[in-house]
Amino acid sequence: MAERLGAKVAGSVSSKTDLLVAGPGAGSKLKDAAKHGVQVIDEAGWFSLVGG
Repeated sequence: MAERLGAKVAGSVSSKTDLLVAGPGAGSKLKDAAKHGVQVIDEAGWFSLVGG
């Protein structure tokens, strides 16, 4: 869905990441997001953001 909307989907989080949609088992990705100052939302937040 994100790709259809023009987003580049990646398997890792870096300082170039703009947004992390995190589920219950995000683990180290949440830590990486915090380290890089990346905004984190859950699935409900994602659907609210994209109007789905």
